[in-house]
Amino acid sequence: MSQKKELIRDLTTGSVPGTLIRFALPLLLSGLLQMVYNMVDMIVVGRFVGTQGLSAVSIGGEVLQLITFVAMGLSNAGQILISRYVGENRRDKVGLMVGTLFTLLMSLAVIIMIIFLLSYKGIINWLNTPTDIYEYTRQYAVTCVYGIIFIYGYNLVSAVLRGMGDSKHPFQFIAIASVINIVLDILFVGPLKMGPMGAALATVIGQAVSFIFALRLLYKNREQIHFDFKPEHFRISGEVIQPLISLGIPMVIQSAAVTFSMLFVNSYINTYGTTAVAVTGVARKLEGMIGVVSQAISSAGGAMVAQALGAGKIKRVPLIVYNALWIVAIPTSIFAIITAFHPEWLFGLFSNDPAVLAMAVSYIPVAMIQYLGACLRPANFALINGSGNSKLNLTVALLDGIICRIGLALLLGVTFKMGIFGFWYGNAFAGTVPFFIGSVYLYSGAWKSRASTPAPAEA
Repeated sequence: MSQKKELIRDLTTGSVPGTLIRFALPLLLSGLLQMVYNMVDMIVVGRFVGTQGLSAVSIGGEVLQLITFVAMGLSNAGQILISRYVGENRRDKVGLMVGTLFTLLMSLAVIIMIIFLLSYKGIINWLNTPTDIYEYTRQYAVTCVYGIIFIYGYNLVSAVLRGMGDSKHPFQFIAIASVINIVLDILFVGPLKMGPMGAALATVIGQAVSFIFALRLLYKNREQIHFDFKPEHFRISGEVIQPLISLGIPMVIQSAAVTFSMLFVNSYINTYGTTAVAVTGVARKLEGMIGVVSQAISSAGGAMVAQALGAGKIKRVPLIVYNALWIVAIPTSIFAIITAFHPEWLFGLFSNDPAVLAMAVSYIPVAMIQYLGACLRPANFALINGSGNSKLNLTVALLDGIICRIGLALLLGVTFKMGIFGFWYGNAFAGTVPFFIGSVYLYSGAWKSRASTPAPAEA
């Protein structure tokens, strides 16, 4: 089998559920591995440092999300456009997109790193970080931000590979990062007693090694992606920058809106003390396990929709959406049952603090709503993102991230005086918004206008 067949794959043939599962499985495993090594940070710190360390890693992780939303948005846009170019058999544009992504994202990584290092104190204070964990939080966040170049780099390389239909190699790279992170986590936080900073350092080193391996793969396959890594090919191409910005900015706003709104809500939650911070942080990690399933199906479905529309295979698109919905529903239901009947066991993986475990039980109804949203979102995001509808993306971003998440949290938490439960429920209910918008878009058929000339077989 040639290298070209190994990297560039046609996602517009074969059974929809089979293709979707085969493409999404490595993405799912990648997400789970990433979730595992993020959870290892919290488990190791929680065991060796205690509830204060656990809470610091929780808030530090939120700060890290604040500086990565640009990479996520632009990388996802690049992936969708590359899938479109592959579907249209325009491999020359793939090379232009690779060069543009490299220059744009690496430049933004440096700029964002500098901005954060100049303003991190204000950000940590804005989050109402409890004074007893301020230093731990600072150590974790600052150490992570030094690795932002590797985070951005890995995201862009993985987006290029997924856009070409290759989800296997990104899984291998994240597996390398996970093993390195777990080993160094135990070493740095345990025997070397470096605390949360050691956990952050382990994460940065793992991501750096992963990025180097990913970059090496792209270089070895430079001919088939029409990008030879010469300095002049790293320029931002006017031919692809316009569609990248047009689709990427709404995706960045979407990521930013959700991230900022969650940070805003958490800034209120953090005022309820270290125990509340710890419970919320652990809950986010548990919800993130379902989130990686959602993200895998959303990413795989989006690539399949983009290729299908690029190839003019309109009839395939609704099948992708429907299959994405039931595929996510199965693991979500299983995890919901485990959470409902064994919450102490799940939260006990991170902390044995009786106060944390007692509050964890009260979080169960909120978790059920979070799981529902995680189940319903990916199919609709696959359609919206895969069709390249930037205006609808922006609408979802504003409704989900700003109006609903912040609005509901303030309404329930402040106006109705539900306290921390109001902020929890407001955040959870907001996660169901994309489903309703995406469903209207699907049944309206408006996405069909974004297809290329239909293939004769489907005329």
